[in-house]
Amino acid sequence: MNFFKNAPEKGKGIQDHYSAMAPFLIRMSILFSFLLGASLIGYSFKALQLQETNIAIVYLLAVLLTARYTGGYLFGFWVSLFAAFIFNFLFMEPYYTFSVNTPNYIITFTIMAITAFITSTLTTHAKQNAIQAREREEEAKALYSLTNRLTDAADIPEIADIAASAVCEMLNCRVGCVCFDESGKPDEAFTRQFSPKNGTTKEVTSQKSFFDWLISGRDSTLGVIRIPMDDAKRMTSTQTRLLQGMIENTALAMDRFHAAEQRRKTNEAIVQERYRGNLLQAISHDLRTPLTGIMGTAEMLLTMTGKDDNRYELIKEIYGDADWLHSLVENILSLTRLQEGKLVLHKQEEAGEEVIGAAVHHVLHLHPEHDIWVTAPEELLLIPMDAKLIRQVLINLLDNAIKHTKPEQEIQVSLKKENSGNYAVFSVCDHGEGIDASDISNIFQMFYTSASRRNDVKLGVGLGLTICEAIVKAHGGEIKARNRENGPGAEFIFTLPFKENFHESK
Repeated sequence: MNFFKNAPEKGKGIQDHYSAMAPFLIRMSILFSFLLGASLIGYSFKALQLQETNIAIVYLLAVLLTARYTGGYLFGFWVSLFAAFIFNFLFMEPYYTFSVNTPNYIITFTIMAITAFITSTLTTHAKQNAIQAREREEEAKALYSLTNRLTDAADIPEIADIAASAVCEMLNCRVGCVCFDESGKPDEAFTRQFSPKNGTTKEVTSQKSFFDWLISGRDSTLGVIRIPMDDAKRMTSTQTRLLQGMIENTALAMDRFHAAEQRRKTNEAIVQERYRGNLLQAISHDLRTPLTGIMGTAEMLLTMTGKDDNRYELIKEIYGDADWLHSLVENILSLTRLQEGKLVLHKQEEAGEEVIGAAVHHVLHLHPEHDIWVTAPEELLLIPMDAKLIRQVLINLLDNAIKHTKPEQEIQVSLKKENSGNYAVFSVCDHGEGIDASDISNIFQMFYTSASRRNDVKLGVGLGLTICEAIVKAHGGEIKARNRENGPGAEFIFTLPFKENFHESK
């Protein structure tokens, strides 16, 4: 069994050996043909009693023609020596020997050999330059044609089709183009294969008999050009260089398409965000006036109704829900102004405990059943801030704490100076259920609400903490959330720099 498998391989090896020898044998036959022709012409000149210099010129012509049609410096060198020795053997006395009787013949022989070698070298060099020029011209034409076709491509599959077909035409073999998705894995939808005989197929199978050339983009690998291993081994340096140029053009086309797609998605997101912001702002403006009226009427009815009246709790719930909606509308308006860059900070030095006191007073007016404890240092901390916006941050954090804290549980607000003395540190703590580990990294995202919340917690829309983060960052500070270390509950901490240009100077 093994004999029949190996026999064809042995015969194939002998055939490949003779195929490799064929160009050499052809060149040698050309060499000896020109030298034989020059010798015959030399005998004709000798019969006509012409001088040896004319015969030497004929041999120089034979050297020139051999270098022209064989190529390579080695053949030029050998034909120069053969021509000189044959001329000496046939046409210099004593004839049919390599001896020289006359010193002048030695000079003639030497000059002829040197002239023949220089002529052969120059001819070979000129021929190689011409070949390289043609190869560069063909490469430029192929790359120019490929670039034009890639420029008109509408999508990644078409780019893969064009790249695979261009390489297939160049190498005259099966060629596949496997494109990768965003995760760097082969995308079957964007895989193409071209065959010089069978045309296009839908799949490229990954086998060890293929050689892959990477299509590398600016940030990642975009795909591979897949060539059968046998065809890849037979590639010349010119074909390899041209293939690399084609792959670079293909990578640029794919990068350009991905960039265009990213720009399109970004523009769509910007337009959608603008529409969303305009819609939210319009709705918020329209809701603000009736909500203010509802709150005013409800507050007036509360003052006119006794607490022992059954209608008192109903009116109080109306006022509380209206106030919650009014706070939501204000948050939406603040968020749209922040995103559009229309919210201007009016910074001046404010006493931190006074801003905390104003926020606590506002919250306790709406939720008198809760207890809020405030801790502040004895020294007066003057902090550059927009007091109205920082008050809004504290109100949002306190409202968030009240949502997660029962009336009998206390809420703590503290202010202190950081150890380095560069920042004022505000803290709001509650005694609720705390923050779930899966929520901490997303809690400041827009419209994010926790999936794990108590049933009695009032529903929010996930804007309050987003606004807090935007305002604090606009002041040059930072905000973070964590679970309390000394008990149940959550703690929100934000910092404000004492120096308005602290971040820039740092």
